[in-house]
Amino acid sequence: MQEQIQEYAKRLKLSWIREHYREVEAANLEEYLLKLFENEIEQREERKISLLLKAATLPNVPGKPFSWKEVKLGQGLTQQSLLAGDFIEAKENMIFYGGVGAGKTFLSTLIGMNAINKFGKRVKFYTVASLANELLDANEKGTLTKLFKKIEKLDLLILDELGYIPLHKQGAELLFQVISLCYEKRSIIITTNLQFGEWNHVFGDPILTEAVVDRLIHHSHLVLFGGDSNRMKESLLMDRM
Repeated sequence: MQEQIQEYAKRLKLSWIREHYREVEAANLEEYLLKLFENEIEQREERKISLLLKAATLPNVPGKPFSWKEVKLGQGLTQQSLLAGDFIEAKENMIFYGGVGAGKTFLSTLIGMNAINKFGKRVKFYTVASLANELLDANEKGTLTKLFKKIEKLDLLILDELGYIPLHKQGAELLFQVISLCYEKRSIIITTNLQFGEWNHVFGDPILTEAVVDRLIHHSHLVLFGGDSNRMKESLLMDRM
């Protein structure tokens, strides 16, 4: 009988029940069944979150609370609504603008982690340069459609470090296709150290730059990051120790 139970649990993909059904203690049959199902669902949720976190490729964040001191939120935004990812449900975008090391990547990563851990959202983190390179590679290998389909499944796309490296013409055009693909269907967070008027340095074409900005700002919020570089502050503190 034990072999049959394990076989049926395997066929039904009830992995927790298959391994632990003999360990459950309960006062009656109903309570026993309830505990079985509760633990099976809990394990599946944990496994789902683990897979989502792995797929998101989020960077490691400092083991300390995020400092909001130098952050200016746009109209209608609060710290709570931003961390809760309310803009994701509304399919809106976030533009995080500020200097190097001001906390843009830190905050975008926290938002991504919350979206996965609390709401089971599909998130993917790229630097702008790495996504452009992946798009170029996929285009060369004939797998661009497959990559686009992966992006279409996302709830949140995080594009980090726009402005650090100018894009190749074809890479810029492919990145525009990704932004168009997300337009009004999924949310994007972009972190940048450039004002909108300087984005042409990245995309290299005024018409393409205007099209990118137009799609991003139509449903977007601007978050300003002021102050000195957090990395510079930490470096100076270490020097004084």
